[in-house]
Amino acid sequence: MKNASSMRVKIKEVVLRTYNVKSVRVENPGKDYTAGQFLCVALNTEKECKRYLSISSSPTERDYIEFTKKLTQSDFSRALDSLKPGDMVQIQYPFGKFTLDSTPTKIAFLSGGIGITPIRSMCRYAVDTKMDIDMVLLYANRSIRDIVFREDFDLMQKQHSALRVAHVLCESAPGFKCTVGLINSQILKNEVPDYAVRKFYVCGPPAMVESMKRLLGEELDVPEGRIVTERFQGY
Repeated sequence: MKNASSMRVKIKEVVLRTYNVKSVRVENPGKDYTAGQFLCVALNTEKECKRYLSISSSPTERDYIEFTKKLTQSDFSRALDSLKPGDMVQIQYPFGKFTLDSTPTKIAFLSGGIGITPIRSMCRYAVDTKMDIDMVLLYANRSIRDIVFREDFDLMQKQHSALRVAHVLCESAPGFKCTVGLINSQILKNEVPDYAVRKFYVCGPPAMVESMKRLLGEELDVPEGRIVTERFQGY
């Protein structure tokens, strides 16, 4: 993308989000981006090691830019896992069009796993700027320990009454409010009864995104023009 700039930046902080997800906060070089966009991260290793990752911070969080990654056995994940404050990384941004549309008054987010990162950025931005949008998030994970940004979303719901988060887990979690199962048309109708008037943002693993598109379009008759998708490759 011709408007994306590349620069070396210093790491300010590394945050462990779950047992296998880390956020890296780097100094903000001052280039603007839109909530929901992504960047390219290149790490200093013997061989080229870079990935495109969603920006999980909001433009309202001006002290840093944050990207978040699920840790796997890949060379990139191993290199990222060893990063510490003071280290330097190369970033290039902004990229992407999976961004918040302020036109609709009601939207719904459908997300799974680490695909939550751009949605966290959009929700934080909407809360901080007091956008007049009614937002519902259905967030699917395997178990309670896999929920990324759990505390962040708890706080945002307290700060902004127009945001509601509904967790969908594959296994039950005693004492934790959630629906057990996989997101299907009945769960969606239960949690988003006014789905027919909402614009949907869908982000997660490619298979999940395709499944949600079929669910919305074929089972619930949501027009294609009201479904925005991002096939998240950050695994």
